[in-house]
Amino acid sequence: MLFRSGLEKEISKQLKRNNISFTYEKDKISFLVPETKKVYTPDFKIKTKNSGKIIFIEGKGIWVYEDRYKHLLLRQQYPNLDIRFVFTNAKNKIRKGSKTTYADICEGRGRGEFKGITWKYASKKIPKEWLEE
Repeated sequence: MLFRSGLEKEISKQLKRNNISFTYEKDKISFLVPETKKVYTPDFKIKTKNSGKIIFIEGKGIWVYEDRYKHLLLRQQYPNLDIRFVFTNAKNKIRKGSKTTYADICEGRGRGEFKGITWKYASKKIPKEWLEE
């Protein structure tokens, strides 16, 4: 299986080591950008071990504004969709010169349209708790 990044490859290895079945970039989720129909392709779709809950996991090295905005639209249009992030480093700044980190955004400390919106996230590896939910 070919992955788009080293982080995604590492996430797939972790899932395999934990006997979690997954698909990679198989699902297509339509969403609307005002006046434009777009499609989001999640990196990983997993079913958790204990509850069988479906979680989408997105591996991110760089999380640019356009991508953050896409996830904001997805949250608004699919409030029950569980998308979680695994960052190369959640302490990375959203842009040069900013004090705001990816973790800040995920914890609801973003500004403007991101203020108060939260996502579950981790750095480098999927937390075992996510896999066992």
